[in-house]
Amino acid sequence: MSKPLALDTTERERLLEQVGDWVLRWLDGLYDHPAQGTTGSLGFSQARELSLPFSETGYPMRLLLERLGSLSSLALETAGPGYLAYVPGGGLFVSALADLIANATNRFTGIAAAAPGFARLEHDVLRWLASEFGYGPEGGGILTTGGSQANLCAIVAARERAMDGDADLRRATIYTSTQAHGSIAKSARVAGLRPTNVRLVDVDEALRMSVEALTTLVDEDIANGLEPMMVVAAAGTTNTGAIDPLDALADFCEARGLWLHVDGAYGGAFVLCPTGRERLSGQQRADSITFDPHKGLFLPYGTGCLLVANTADLKHAFGESGVYLADLATSSADAFSGPSEMGPELSRDFRGLRLWLPLMVHGIGPFRATLESRLSLASHLAEQVAQLPVDIAAPTSLTVVAFRAKPPPSSAARTSAERLVERDRRTSLILAEVNGAGRVHLSSTRLPTADGLALTIRACVVSFRTRPEDI
Repeated sequence: MSKPLALDTTERERLLEQVGDWVLRWLDGLYDHPAQGTTGSLGFSQARELSLPFSETGYPMRLLLERLGSLSSLALETAGPGYLAYVPGGGLFVSALADLIANATNRFTGIAAAAPGFARLEHDVLRWLASEFGYGPEGGGILTTGGSQANLCAIVAARERAMDGDADLRRATIYTSTQAHGSIAKSARVAGLRPTNVRLVDVDEALRMSVEALTTLVDEDIANGLEPMMVVAAAGTTNTGAIDPLDALADFCEARGLWLHVDGAYGGAFVLCPTGRERLSGQQRADSITFDPHKGLFLPYGTGCLLVANTADLKHAFGESGVYLADLATSSADAFSGPSEMGPELSRDFRGLRLWLPLMVHGIGPFRATLESRLSLASHLAEQVAQLPVDIAAPTSLTVVAFRAKPPPSSAARTSAERLVERDRRTSLILAEVNGAGRVHLSSTRLPTADGLALTIRACVVSFRTRPEDI
């Protein structure tokens, strides 16, 4: 029998109890789950078999929860302690409660005046983050769906500051390293820049952007009639966690009048702990910083952040409105700008609560301590891996440990291509054996060697659930 959309109290309590019991049992078993569920071709096949037809009358919640349990196993175990692939997060339980509250109350927070109470919580979170990242009273930001959207907003803001309304975007040029995240090139294209004007700068032996190579590229582009606009540095590359020379890049950008953006989607949050703050020195000199709370602050996926040294830059880029919103205008001295004035979204979910509530429930201290301990665990992992018959591919700057099989013995009969193929084969076997055991799950990338881009295994320690015994 179908249920009315407006459920009575008894039915709401019954459904809430069923869902709550399911969630608690799922979390209790999390440490026993394999680090990788069923994915790939078999996962797609089983997903098709588990797919339910839509019904005019609906299904019992218990049946649906049973089905969701089966579907959740068709995935990487991204919430578990052994998930060390890509960049883990974990997903805080209190954030899930925050989403329940936010979705049940369903306040519209795209414009601050429409929900000043809840909007103030998000404003407070962003101001606190801006201060922790080293920005002054003019600093602030917006919460986004993730680092990709944050990078896009930063590029648009830089474009609007650098180029007037009649500027020729075909000449606008941005610079990032060969190790940059793929969202940089994609965001530049969406922002109207030519793909060929996203210039990839060479890196040094530690895979950090070379300031010397950057200088050469910028000078050449100016001589060829292009207009350098922006440098995108990394505070923890996805591949290896490399930190670009932030202070030197800040000096360069200040001297050239270029916008400096730091993509710290993975690594930026480590500024909250003492060791991380030291390693990320110079990040606070950037015009803007991307970081993902769903990585470094362990929140559920879908929580990104863009911080800026001056919120006026975001308002200049995104401060459009419409006559249909005039009723929400206010002249209150206590008013503050909402997300629609500083980003591309008007209607959006209330992301601020999933960050504000855990900070208030747990306090700041456990976040700082957990980030510090992730750095320690990664250092311990790097020390252990260094004792194995493999090559460490790059220094462990934050919490990524990158390694690969040693190259095969050199001989006159072997070409570079043959050596690379054999090395990749050995590396693939290591990765398959580690992941096949099911205790942990690692991912791979490709990094430069003398023979070409070599398959490289990467372990990334971020999840708050990862323990010393997992390492």
